[in-house]
Amino acid sequence: MIRINRYLAAAGLGSRRSVESLIEEGRVKINGRPVEGLGTLVAPGDVVKVGSKIVSPQEIVHAVLFKPKGVLCTAEDEKDRPTIFALLPDDWPRVYHVGRLDKESEGLLIVTNDGELSLALTHPRFKVEKEYEVTLDKPFDPAHAAKLLRGFHIEGGRAKMDEITQISPIKIRVILSQGIKRQIRLMLYDCGYEVENLRRTRIATVRILKLRPGMWRMLSAKEISDLKAGRSPEHRPAPRRHTPRPMRAPLNRTDEPARTSGARPFQERAAAEPTPTRRLAADRRPVSKRNFERPTSERRTPERPTSERRAPERPTSERRAPERPTSKRRAPERPASSRNATERPPFKRPVPGPHAEKPASQRPPAAGSERSARHSPRSRPQRP
Repeated sequence: MIRINRYLAAAGLGSRRSVESLIEEGRVKINGRPVEGLGTLVAPGDVVKVGSKIVSPQEIVHAVLFKPKGVLCTAEDEKDRPTIFALLPDDWPRVYHVGRLDKESEGLLIVTNDGELSLALTHPRFKVEKEYEVTLDKPFDPAHAAKLLRGFHIEGGRAKMDEITQISPIKIRVILSQGIKRQIRLMLYDCGYEVENLRRTRIATVRILKLRPGMWRMLSAKEISDLKAGRSPEHRPAPRRHTPRPMRAPLNRTDEPARTSGARPFQERAAAEPTPTRRLAADRRPVSKRNFERPTSERRTPERPTSERRAPERPTSERRAPERPTSKRRAPERPASSRNATERPPFKRPVPGPHAEKPASQRPPAAGSERSARHSPRSRPQRP
């Protein structure tokens, strides 16, 4: 048995509050008797009439719709603009959209005629999570995330975001548990951003998945029960952020506490244990049948191919340095006696004399010059 107002709402006559006026006016009858109270119960098999028309509960519909851009969330529009109900089948009973998206937004929208589900998704006390992907007109500054998460007042009340994840420089993922009109657009506008595209991708545990704009699908029984129970998604995509690996200090064995008598440190074990010897290449070669029949002392290893043979090393005294290439060779020096007589000796810079820095007028005249003959003692006249 259910209450009469819920029965009428399930019959598609309106919400529970709106059908109460029909009951108060005396237009509702059960088995021919007018209904006097709002708490009247309807039993299975009862005949309910509103006026002269028999009504019965309609089939419950739970569907999810991908609302495209440019479509309104309303049943009727005065300007004859397209609405979401034009995208639904005509043979469906009367359904309602749970929540709304503005004309410029797109994404997930639940349509149903189940009043219990509508209440569980829209009442503020349940705090149902809704996830959005937002494309901005310029790169998002992570410094604004603290303000958006802390919240502030906008038109419609105090608004805040529950989680912000940056997907790309101009694209972020936002999670809300509020339902203020144009909340994301107004909050980002207050921080200096314009929203280029807004898409709702999740409501509680229901995701948009493979839906395309204008398509719809029915909800599964598990999705309906999760929505009514208010469950959150089990796996939320982790934000893409780089976590640097912590640096570790080098291990210092001197700071370790004293060991017990039964344990030995690594240095003592290494000194006590013998070092394993390395096997020679000849020990790893396969032994032929002919060699196997001989005693161990007479066995010989099979010869290597000519390409793998290596010449024995010479003693150090007989080794010769590798020759240099022709371009880097230097001719040996010849002795002085074998040099050609026509060769000129190396140029030597003359050493300046004591009068090198004096001007020409102050230097002594050179021998044999006119000036020297004039100033010589022999050229002077002799006194009587």
